[in-house]
Amino acid sequence: MSGTVAIPEGLRPSSAMAARHAFVTLVTHADYALGARALLRSIRLTRTPADIVVLHTGGVDAAELEPLTEFDCRLIGTELLPLSDEFNARHARRNVHEQAPFTKGRKPDFHSPLDNFCKLRLWQLVEYDRCVFIDADALVLRNIDKLFLYPEFAAAPNVYESLADFHRLNSGVFVAEPSLATFDQMLVALDQPAAFWPRTDQTFLQSFFPDWHGLPVTMNMLQYVWFNLPALWDWRSIGILHYQYEKPWEKDHPRAEALRPLIELWHAYLTGENIPDIAGLENPAPVGAAGR
Repeated sequence: MSGTVAIPEGLRPSSAMAARHAFVTLVTHADYALGARALLRSIRLTRTPADIVVLHTGGVDAAELEPLTEFDCRLIGTELLPLSDEFNARHARRNVHEQAPFTKGRKPDFHSPLDNFCKLRLWQLVEYDRCVFIDADALVLRNIDKLFLYPEFAAAPNVYESLADFHRLNSGVFVAEPSLATFDQMLVALDQPAAFWPRTDQTFLQSFFPDWHGLPVTMNMLQYVWFNLPALWDWRSIGILHYQYEKPWEKDHPRAEALRPLIELWHAYLTGENIPDIAGLENPAPVGAAGR
């Protein structure tokens, strides 16, 4: 493959592409650089031929990104989107958390809503035929290359509390087809006068792709399913485990005891030591809801 495609404005790649498809993640903070280490190791262990792309903002130092090079990834520096001052003010952390508070779980102190919109720069990666985006607070537990066969826009439902959530998507994992035309259309739709996206990129993507294609919940299994909907959990079928809300690297977070097996699994992938046979892990008990 050739890496001669012109570089879109706002991106600074460290190297050329090497495959037709790519797994893409976003690192906006030192904590997410740590999360990406576990994610990238988990992807590499699936022996995928796809590229791994790490979009990173100015909020991450080079020293924090350096450990990711072990996993033969493309580091692509990205600027924040060119949005209006009014838009940026409406989506500042304080405004988002006051107007649309997170009542189901706790977001880390470093959570910055504006950073989330950098996910949309995936559509600028036109050197690829198809991309699968995965949040840096996730693990890939088996080969998921079949996701590259899904059409744009495909995402799993935001199910972690009740089946009523099947009508909403979760943008921690999605399948997209890069296109500069689509990216330009997104910027126009995103920054409309008085536009407010309470769950940032997630709310916007559901609006922009109202007829989104559904991925199985197993391709974005949210960690709260472990104690809220244990009947949905089957280690043998989970492709991607997503640590939404509290992060597995946080010490003594409010859900730590309820999620102890998932946290220990994340640490195994972080270090590369004692990674278990996923199919042999014990599923959560079907009754009881410790940690609710």
